[in-house]
Amino acid sequence: MARSDKTFTIDALWQLERLGNPSLSPDGAQAVATVSRYDMEENKASTTLWLLSTLGGRPRALTHCGDKDGQPRFSPHEHAVGFIARREQQGKKDETPQFYVIATDGGEARRVGEVATGIEAFKWFPDGKRIAFISWLWPELKGMKAQAKQHKAFKDRKATGYVTSESAYRFWDQNLPQGRVPHLLTLDLASGKVTDLFEGTPYELPRFDPDATCFDISPDGKRIVFAYDPAPEKKVDGRFAMVELDLRQRRFRELVRDADWDTAAPRYSPTGDRIAFLASHQGRKHTMPAQLAVFEDEFGSWEVISAQWDHAVNAPLLWEDDGQAVLFTAEQQGRSHVWRFDLPDRRAEIVVQGGTVTGFDKASGTLVSLADTAQHPAQLCAHAPGEKPRRIESFNDELLARYTLGHHEEVWFTGAEGDKVQMWLHFPPGFDAKKKYPVLHSIHGGPHTGPGDNWHYRWSSKLFAAQGYVVASVNYHGSSGFGHAFLDSITHRWGELELQDVEAGTDWLLSQRWCDPARVFASGGSYGGYMVAWMNGHVKPGRYAAYVCHAGCFDWTAMFADDAWSWHAKELGAWYWEDPAKVGAQSPHVFAANFSTPTLVIHGALDYRVPDQQGLAYYNTLKARGIDSRLLWFPDENHWVLKPRNSQLWYQEFFAWLHRHDVTQQKGKAKAKRGKG
Repeated sequence: MARSDKTFTIDALWQLERLGNPSLSPDGAQAVATVSRYDMEENKASTTLWLLSTLGGRPRALTHCGDKDGQPRFSPHEHAVGFIARREQQGKKDETPQFYVIATDGGEARRVGEVATGIEAFKWFPDGKRIAFISWLWPELKGMKAQAKQHKAFKDRKATGYVTSESAYRFWDQNLPQGRVPHLLTLDLASGKVTDLFEGTPYELPRFDPDATCFDISPDGKRIVFAYDPAPEKKVDGRFAMVELDLRQRRFRELVRDADWDTAAPRYSPTGDRIAFLASHQGRKHTMPAQLAVFEDEFGSWEVISAQWDHAVNAPLLWEDDGQAVLFTAEQQGRSHVWRFDLPDRRAEIVVQGGTVTGFDKASGTLVSLADTAQHPAQLCAHAPGEKPRRIESFNDELLARYTLGHHEEVWFTGAEGDKVQMWLHFPPGFDAKKKYPVLHSIHGGPHTGPGDNWHYRWSSKLFAAQGYVVASVNYHGSSGFGHAFLDSITHRWGELELQDVEAGTDWLLSQRWCDPARVFASGGSYGGYMVAWMNGHVKPGRYAAYVCHAGCFDWTAMFADDAWSWHAKELGAWYWEDPAKVGAQSPHVFAANFSTPTLVIHGALDYRVPDQQGLAYYNTLKARGIDSRLLWFPDENHWVLKPRNSQLWYQEFFAWLHRHDVTQQKGKAKAKRGKG
């Protein structure tokens, strides 16, 4: 279908339907995935489940009555899908997320059992008669009735204070449940009976976003393996051990525990005698990548299998049916692929090429991937043996066909320390190299991430480019996907090499005929926000027309209020009280006397990763220095801006700020004004 010449808009971005990770039926013939739609008028999202055939045919909506149905997984018997939702059924409205089951051949979902404390994530037992799930419980209580009673009492309390002695008490945008820890439980589908597997033990799952990758169920359904932090004081950078529970004897045994290693994402082999998991040698360095490791039950020992492969391995892990290889995603130079790691040969090969693969599943020889690129949002494709990849949906095709999207490409230049550095360029529709264009740096956060050939909703390069900008994204030193040495190179000297890379990227851009040197802008979020604040104190005035700083780190001493404070000294090289000069040398606020470039500052009050005090302090500093600045503050957003209307305002303010400092735009307005006069 030919595209029109219509300009891509904010409203169009929010009309796109967003697909979730797929789950395959055991025969590989069907996939189930979430589809989220956003209503700008209602200012909310709705998420439903869809069935998609891997053999051909139109997708079919599986649920209709839910608002936010999520985490769908096919049951082992193929004819039902389990999922988590908060619904109203038989006159009762869920106060917390509950487990639902729906038949794939029609009908509506039914709630199974009731868990007062709610369900975070789940996995099916192989016989399809039970699930194992995560719920936050009071560890000192016994029995689910006592948990329900305490939950009601806590919910009905009049006091609002949060009291704790824990080192970690909040994460991302909410407080961790007061007095509770994440336990692993089982739910019997026939009776609705719930059993707390950790009751009366010291065991718990990770407190920071626990999900279904934290544990796994053996193929015979008799054992569960899970990640557990044995440290008495839980921190966001804890080092996890691997523990197995024998469900028949209710006996725990530690499989992997080494003070120097952090482990995660266990997965049983098809025969159940081996466990693949992620292992990171934190004793060597905190930036060490997660590597593929395997525990051999026969020998009671484990080994890192991918030690010679300079890539970070991502969860989830998925064994091939023959037990000779493990599938996973890993980044490589601005892209993310599905890889197959052959265990006997210790060799990795790409089985699904990115773009950016964000999810996948495989069953009976058929693999389904969820992947996006810079040219299109996430799509679902089936990969059958001996066949070309095949799209199994077309949710956004009609909408995207109405718009012209500019092309993108990657370039390489020489950056800090003489290393080759990658930069992605996104061009406006109808780009003409003979004309002059404004340039916008979109500096990524992390710092240990590596964006490139991917679609982004909160920082949409296509939307930026549609405004007429050439958008540049530099994968500076510290970025992931370019090997550990490149990633680790910025440790204890934040800002130094990254700035050299961004500046070298700007030099490359200025050497292009189409770049207008009077209209070069820089923007960034999180660590990217740190970078533009850093640039304001270190780059010669006038090189950039204006900055945009979203949720940026400004003062590393005050940043101690964040949810990841235990990580600071590892990255900066010292605690602020041990070596204030070293920490200050990496902190933008120390260089405030050099600030001069106009800056739009954006922040959310629910941001606990970079508390909003950082943005407010930066804005107040700019005002105190008499520098042209503007503040956009959201009382109801976190590190990201997620609500449709707030996102619309975010983009409107972003573009208005750039236009205000665009000399060509201002000359055009002045000329038009004189003409009217």
